[in-house]
Amino acid sequence: PGEHFVLIDVSGYIYRAYHKVPAMMNREGININSVRSFCVNLMRLLFQTFPQANLVAVFDPPGGSFRSELAATYKANRPPPPDDLIPQFGLVREAAAAFSVPCVEVPGFEADDVIATIAKNVSEAGGQVTLISSDKDLYQLLTPTVQMYSPLDKAYILPEKVQDKFGVGPDQVAQVQALAGDSSDNVPGVPGIGVKTAAKLIDEYGSVEGLLASA
Repeated sequence: PGEHFVLIDVSGYIYRAYHKVPAMMNREGININSVRSFCVNLMRLLFQTFPQANLVAVFDPPGGSFRSELAATYKANRPPPPDDLIPQFGLVREAAAAFSVPCVEVPGFEADDVIATIAKNVSEAGGQVTLISSDKDLYQLLTPTVQMYSPLDKAYILPEKVQDKFGVGPDQVAQVQALAGDSSDNVPGVPGIGVKTAAKLIDEYGSVEGLLASA
């Protein structure tokens, strides 16, 4: 068997930890609640859960992604990060480096894009991948060689959960989202089509292209 890579969706984790963990000030008066939570969980991953794996911390780059250039409304519904969260992004990078965990970010591409690319390359090389994320957009990556653990649910995301949420398997999640849209990212879908209807259409026609071809 090939190597095992554990890809951590750090940006998503930082936001969730900030809103879940009470504020915690260091001696300089800087809130470090997300930093501390990240370090505690990183140590658990490194020394208990995946001591033999290659951990990689993946970040969203500053300045947004190419999607904002394609559609100015992309994620326009999201407020800017709180003032006391902004310094923590740099501190988390320093913490990961202190644990000798590589930090990866690619200008113009979200952490999701980078995680998907690494996961695909590792799988094709015969390796195993574990995604540490609660982001439903990553459900589409699940395969026999790519698994996903949600820190929010404290459980692995199984194909059955994907089926329950989207009405299709992981390999067709993107097709359903293309029809239904994604309100959390401010991405509109086809008017009048929700997830359930989209899943029925994809189940019947196989893909968005197949649906359009039948019109």
